[in-house]
Amino acid sequence: MDEADLRKLLKDIREKKIDVDEGVEKLKDLPFKDLGYAMIDNHREIRVGYPEVIYCEGKTVKQVRGIVKFMLTKGNNILGTRASMEMYRAVKELCPSAKYNESGRTITIRQKEQKETDSYIAIVTAGTSDIPVAEEAFETARIFDNKVEKVFDVGVAGIHRLFNKMDIIRQAKVVVVIAGMEGALASVVGGMVDKPVIAVPTSVGYGANFGGVTALLSMLNSCASGVSVVNIDNGFGAGYLASIINKL
Repeated sequence: MDEADLRKLLKDIREKKIDVDEGVEKLKDLPFKDLGYAMIDNHREIRVGYPEVIYCEGKTVKQVRGIVKFMLTKGNNILGTRASMEMYRAVKELCPSAKYNESGRTITIRQKEQKETDSYIAIVTAGTSDIPVAEEAFETARIFDNKVEKVFDVGVAGIHRLFNKMDIIRQAKVVVVIAGMEGALASVVGGMVDKPVIAVPTSVGYGANFGGVTALLSMLNSCASGVSVVNIDNGFGAGYLASIINKL
C-alpha cells in the first residue's frame, strides 16, 4: 500500500463506498506482518515511496515462497534479489507471471502498471564480466518504473568504445558505472558528464583486486567530482539510489 492507495481507502470510507470493517481489514497488517521467520514491512512504501525488497540469499526456498505469497496479497510490485533458480521455480508456482533474470539473479513480479519515467538511467559497465551486477541494477530500476539504457563493455582498456557511447550517457539523468579490476571507469565517466555518477565496484579481477576492495578504494578516492560509491557488487543499491535521483 502506497500513499495514493491509503488516500483512496480513506476517501472510500468517508464516502461510504466501503464500510469501516472492510477498511479495518485492509489496514490490519499495517505497519508490519509477522510471519515468524520474517516481519514484512507493509508501511515502507508509505514512508519511503518503495515497497520492501526481498534479499533472498541466506533464506530457504520455503521462506522466500512464504514471503512472496503474503506480499502478493498486497498488490505491490515485488523484487527479490540474489535469488536462485530453485527459488524462482517455487515463486512461479504461486505467480505464473513472475520473471527471472538469470544473470542478475532477480525475481520480479509486476502487479501494478505505472507510467515509465521520461528521463532515463544509464547503466554502464567496464567489462562483460560486470554484467551480472549491472542486470541487478537494471531490474531494480525497471521494477520502480524507470526508463533505462544499457551501455556494456566500454572499459578503459579500450576507451574509444566509451567515447562512441557518450551521447547516450550524457543524456541520462543519472549514470551508474560498474567496474572491477582497478575501477578506473567511474573516474573517467565522472570527469565527462554533468550528471550524478553512482559507482559500483565489482569483485571481478585477479588476486590484487582483493574481491573488489581495490576497485572500491579507487572509486572512493576518485578525483572526479560528482561520483558517489555503493558497496562491492551492490547493483541493487545503485539501481535503487538511481531511481530516487531519476524521479526527483
